[in-house]
Formats: sequence, C-alpha cells, structure tokens
Amino acid sequence: MTRLIVTRLLTLIPLMFFITSVVFFLIRFVPGDPARIIVGNQRITPENLENIRKQYRLDRPVLVQYGLWVRDLSAGNLGRSYRQRTEVRTLIVDRLPLTLKLGTFSFLISLGIALPLGVVAAVRRNSWVDVSATVFSLIGASSPVFFTSILLILLFAYKLNWMPALGAGDGGFDQFKHLLMPALALGFSLAAITTRITRQAMVESLTQDYIETARAKGLSSRSVVLKHAFRNALIPVITVAGLQFGFLLVGTVLVEYTFGLGGLGSLLVNAVQVRDYPVVQGTTIFIAAMFILINLVVDVFYGIVDPRVRYDGRR
Repeated sequence: MTRLIVTRLLTLIPLMFFITSVVFFLIRFVPGDPARIIVGNQRITPENLENIRKQYRLDRPVLVQYGLWVRDLSAGNLGRSYRQRTEVRTLIVDRLPLTLKLGTFSFLISLGIALPLGVVAAVRRNSWVDVSATVFSLIGASSPVFFTSILLILLFAYKLNWMPALGAGDGGFDQFKHLLMPALALGFSLAAITTRITRQAMVESLTQDYIETARAKGLSSRSVVLKHAFRNALIPVITVAGLQFGFLLVGTVLVEYTFGLGGLGSLLVNAVQVRDYPVVQGTTIFIAAMFILINLVVDVFYGIVDPRVRYDGRR
C-alpha cells in the first residue's frame, strides 16, 4: 500500500508538468489582448498600455513567459489575477468551500439514489423496478447537466416557486435551499451511471458460488444480499464513484455558472471570458491535482473494502 502511494505521488510530477504545459499554451490561443481587457473602456496611451504588458510580463516571448510561470509554480506561487488584483491562491481558497459543498452534496444525492436502486434492480431482475432503473439510467446519462439545470430552474423556481433560482444564499438553511437544485442537477446525472454499474456488479455477484453457499447455510436474503453480494460488488462501484467525484469538480463549472453560484466554476468561466491567464491556469491546475488525488484515495480505499486486493500483482 505504501509503495502504491509513493509511486502515484511520484507520477504526479510529469503528469502535472504536462497539464501545466497544455493549459498555459491553450489559453494563449484564445483571441484578445489581456492588457486591453485589463484597461477596459478607459482611454489609455500606447505607452501606458505597453507598461501594463511589461508589468504582467505579457511583452516577453511565450516560451519565456512559460519558464517564468513554471518557476513561480514550483515555488507555490499561482500568480496574481489581472482583473481582481488578488493572488490566485487566495481566490481559490475563498471559492473552494462552496464548490466542495456542492460537490459533496451532489455526490451524496447520487449515491443515495443509485445504490438502493441498483441493488433492488439486480435482486428483482426483469421486474418493473429493473425496467425503471434502466430507463432512469438512460435518461440521466443522456441529459447534459446544463440542460437538466435549466429544466429544474423552470419547474421549481419559476413554475412552482419552491426554490430560489440564482445565488448561493447567506449560509445555513438559506444556502441549503440555494444548493439543492444545483446538487440535484449534478446528482441526477451521476446517479444514472452509478445505478447501471451497481446493477451490473450486483447481478454478477449474485450468480457466484459463494452466494449459493450462503443461502444453503440458511442465511436470510437480506444478509446474503447486503453482507455478501453487495460487499463484493463494491469494487467497480467504488471505481466509478471515485472517478465521478473527480468529474464533479469539472461538472460544477457549468452548474455554478448556470445557477449563478460563486464557486470555482464561476471563477474559471469568468476568467476565461476576460482572458485572466493566471486565474485560468491556477484554477485548472488545482482542479486537475484534486482529480488525481481523488483517484489515489479510491485506489487506497480498495484495500479497505476488500483486503484480498494487493497492489503487488497478487491476490
């Protein structure tokens, strides 16, 4: 287990180097002069505009800019926002709690729907529950998150007037009400995929010989399903759930922007619109690092759920 963790952490170095390179150069293909965007509608002389470019090192060749940015990044410096005049690290720290709340809330909703539905669908194969779970998985996996978000806003905010449409609330129960619809939009999409994987894993587990042995010993159906079949079906479910939790950080970009939330997603979209290079680069790299670390946690969790799993090639 220790060897796995150390190996994965070492692979972070070349992987993050690749991600930084892609992010840095791709953002510079976006049309627009950041210096003019910084100035906005103010009148400014060409000399002052050139001074702004020098201040933010935009007058240097792209490769030189990249080298300077990698140097700063290796020291833990993500740069300073062009528009907000604030350290990128500070902006991420300020926006991260809301994104984590939304992601965790969505993840719990998806598991709360997917695990029971997938288990029941597998136990009662070819029943109306199984057919309903299949239809749910198909619709949920086929519906884009932003489309689901718009439908929820139209129904619950404008038609029924049950929940607020935009904003993050002031904390406490008010924030819970504001996060409920975005979490449902994300959780609905994630639950569809997890339901399908849970059902397939449970169907395979229920056909194994140890299940027949457990039943022959006189164990109750509840015990056979939950303690034996479900436990052994958790490995593929954990894999998908772990990857989906990582993708939640990406999915929140569209959802936060649609619902007007002030998390990392809104920060990233706004930064792209105004060509705020440091914010785009810093936020993207932070999300990528979080995704990689989540995958590492999932791998470690394998050994906790199933002690038979070994990472040295043996079982």
